Amino acid sequence: MADDSELPAVRQPVARHDPGALAPAGIALAFTGVGKVFPDGTEALRDISFTVGEGEFVAVVGPSGSGKSTLLRIASALTEPSYGTVVVSTAVPGYVFQDPTLLPWRSVEGNVGLLAQLDGVPRPERRRLVAEAISLAGLTGFERHRPRALSGGMRMRVSLARALTVRPSLFLFDEPFGALDEITRQRLGQEVLRLYGQERFAGLFVTHSVVESVWLASRVVVLSTRPGRVLAEIDVPFDYPRQVELRFDAAFGRTARTVSEALRESFA
Repeated sequence: MADDSELPAVRQPVARHDPGALAPAGIALAFTGVGKVFPDGTEALRDISFTVGEGEFVAVVGPSGSGKSTLLRIASALTEPSYGTVVVSTAVPGYVFQDPTLLPWRSVEGNVGLLAQLDGVPRPERRRLVAEAISLAGLTGFERHRPRALSGGMRMRVSLARALTVRPSLFLFDEPFGALDEITRQRLGQEVLRLYGQERFAGLFVTHSVVESVWLASRVVVLSTRPGRVLAEIDVPFDYPRQVELRFDAAFGRTARTVSEALRESFA
């Protein structure tokens, strides 16, 4: 595989948990009484408690500034909670950021293999993992392309494939489709649902879109305005696999309305 040189300096986050040791059976991620106060005194999160079960896909919606991204950063050990307990059942969750964060001098293949390379995975195994991830993400034929030659949607596929190389049992999605047009957003939503059907990972998906949250998730957690608190947890009553046509179903509309009404309460 190409592009093994010129690795940037990477500072690994300090581990906060003993992954897997304390996770209750069937739980991939658990927040218990979690809060976050920044050094300037800004309170981002207050007393957050909810779980994500193994193989469960949970969405988080809330107003801008409600601490949604901070919650993911706490779950991934990129930042510490000020108080409370976070239990994660895996040492390395997959993390898909708002921006694909690709290295412009690396090919698709090189970007996808970056995490495995940093983890010291031997080259033959890394090649296999990269090939599998590229196939899963629908990137076959684009292995040698540089990011500048790809559309925004294709770059996000590369970000998804990169996270897949560590075969995570837990995926964290931080508004990955927020900057994309509606058609591309729907297509990538379908890709996430397809991957979820194949891999059956646990997922925590942050989004501003009520429709997207109901389409992708089996449960939606609604956060308040800052400091973010859990206002509601709403079950989504639709089986997987799901197609885009579900979004036009009357029952889908009723569920989305329930989430929207809970979200409006955050401004009351």
